[in-house]
Amino acid sequence: MSGFAARLAASSAAVQGCLDGAMAPLGELPVAAGMRWACNGGKRLRGFLVTEGAALYGVPMARAVQAGAAIEALHAYSLVHDDLPCMDDDALRRGQPTVHVKWDEATAVLVGDALQTLAFELLADPACHPDAAVRIDLVASLARASGARGMVLGQALDIAAETAAVPLGLVEVEALQAGKTGALIRWSGEAGARLAGADITALGRYATALGLAFQIADDLLDVGGDAAVAGKALGKDAAAGKATFVSLLGVAGAQARARDLVDEACAALAGYGERAEALRGCARFVVERNR
Repeated sequence: MSGFAARLAASSAAVQGCLDGAMAPLGELPVAAGMRWACNGGKRLRGFLVTEGAALYGVPMARAVQAGAAIEALHAYSLVHDDLPCMDDDALRRGQPTVHVKWDEATAVLVGDALQTLAFELLADPACHPDAAVRIDLVASLARASGARGMVLGQALDIAAETAAVPLGLVEVEALQAGKTGALIRWSGEAGARLAGADITALGRYATALGLAFQIADDLLDVGGDAAVAGKALGKDAAAGKATFVSLLGVAGAQARARDLVDEACAALAGYGERAEALRGCARFVVERNR
C-alpha cells in the first residue's frame, strides 16, 4: 500500500469512527438510519484533506478528525439532496440505493437536513479546538463554502444551465464547478491551517487546483467510466446535453487540463517539502481514479 493509500485509509477509519460516535445517541429511527446509510462508503477525500493538512502543522488528530467528520457529514447531506427526484433523480449512490429510494423523499430531505446540522455541531464542539474563535472561524468559513456563495450557488447555476438558451462556455462551467464541487474541497484543504491558526494561502491554492482537477476527472468518468465500479449512474450529463469539461475541451484536452492542474496543486505545496507527499499523492489519485 502506498504512503497516500495508507494515510487515506487511516484518516477514513478515524473519520468514520467520529461519525459513528456522533450518531450513536440518535437511535434507530428512519432519519438516524438514513444518516448512517448516507455516510457509509465513499472515498473520504475531503476528510483526508483536513487531517493531512492539519498534520503539516502538528495539529492533534483528535481535533482534526472532528473537522474531517464535519465536512464528510456535510458532503453526505449534499449528495442525499442532489440525488432527490427534484434535483438529479438518481437511484444509486456509492453502489447502494439512494436514501429516497431506500426510504422515501421526506426521509431523504430530513436526513440531509440532519447531516448538515451535524456538521456544524461537530465544528462547534470544544473537542474540535479549545479556542472558540478558531471554532467560529471554521463554522463561518464552512457556512460560506456550503451556502449561497459556494456549493448551493453552484448547484443553482447547474440547474439553471439545463434550460439556458445558450450553452455554458468554459469560463461559466469553471465558475459553476468552483461552487458546486470546488468550494467544499477548498474548505477541506484550508481547514488544517485554520485549526493551526496559520496562513491558508498555500493550502488554498493546492485545494483550488485539486477541486477543479477532481471535477474534470468526474466529467471524464461520466463518458468513459464503468458504472459498476463507479457505484452510480454514468452518461447522464451527455444525455442531458449539459456543457462539461469534456464536451468543451474533448477527452484529450480535458485529460491534459487535469494533468496541468495536478502539477499546479503539487507546486503549491513546495514550502512543505516531503511532509506534503501524501497530499501530492492525493492530487495524482484524483485524476487516476476509476470512481
